[in-house]
Amino acid sequence: MDADLKDLKAFIAVAREKSFRGAARQSGASASSLSEAVRRLEAVLGVRLFNRTTRSVTPTEAGEGLLARLGPALGEVEAALDVVNVYRDRPAGTLRLNVPESAARLVLPSIVPPFLAAYPDIRLEVFVEESFVDVIASGCDAGIRYDERLEQDMIAVPIGPRSQRFATAASRSYLERNGRPEHPRDLLGHACLRGRFASGRMAVWEFERDGELIEIDPGGPLLVQLGGGTELLVDAAIAGTGIVTLFEDWLRPYFASGALEPVLEPWWESFSGPFLYYPGRRLVPAPLRAFVDFIRARG
Repeated sequence: MDADLKDLKAFIAVAREKSFRGAARQSGASASSLSEAVRRLEAVLGVRLFNRTTRSVTPTEAGEGLLARLGPALGEVEAALDVVNVYRDRPAGTLRLNVPESAARLVLPSIVPPFLAAYPDIRLEVFVEESFVDVIASGCDAGIRYDERLEQDMIAVPIGPRSQRFATAASRSYLERNGRPEHPRDLLGHACLRGRFASGRMAVWEFERDGELIEIDPGGPLLVQLGGGTELLVDAAIAGTGIVTLFEDWLRPYFASGALEPVLEPWWESFSGPFLYYPGRRLVPAPLRAFVDFIRARG
């Protein structure tokens, strides 16, 4: 079969985004050109690759099978072509990172501007989501996650602060109305503002002091999906709705302004910082290699 490489890449973009418009935004091509590319590919293969409605575009069984095999294969083709990058004066190309919102907010702002200034021929694409994904299958070169969520075959490079803490906070108005918790178990009697991951798993509140570890699963009036809804938790806490637990670095500006006050600070749990991770079983693209070297040079 004589399938065009550009049509195959168009298919992958649409299949991953489940939308022609979404794929157009990510790829820089027009939605109409992507639609035409998919039609050509379906004609060559003789099968329908997508079920299309006015509201959704979902891969058929044939489309899912093609995506599962084609995504990694095209990744290897791109990595092979990237070998010529070593002969350039400066690395060029696109670097795609999959990161949680905490990394996009707390880690990357101090890294991305100087990196792009040092490598003007590299284009950086950042995909922000909370679920742990196969970076290759998702079309990314690397991701940022914490060590307890890294797979064994991944190469991990420390990035950002090497120690972080979760902080618990509330507004002064809330604490004046409801009292200040003195022990983590006191939170069971308070209005707690909760988050859950895209998988549906709730984010458990953990506290530690003098070797004692306590997990709390409190109730409360507000539950949001972590990621896009996280800032709503902070806004609600500032408005006096309840108590929030989040990265200390995220909440520190609100402590400084007085909008929030620390709660249970002696019990705040420390944990190791995040890692940049990528598969060790494939060639490292030049943009990613430059990014890794840049991070390591920063210490």
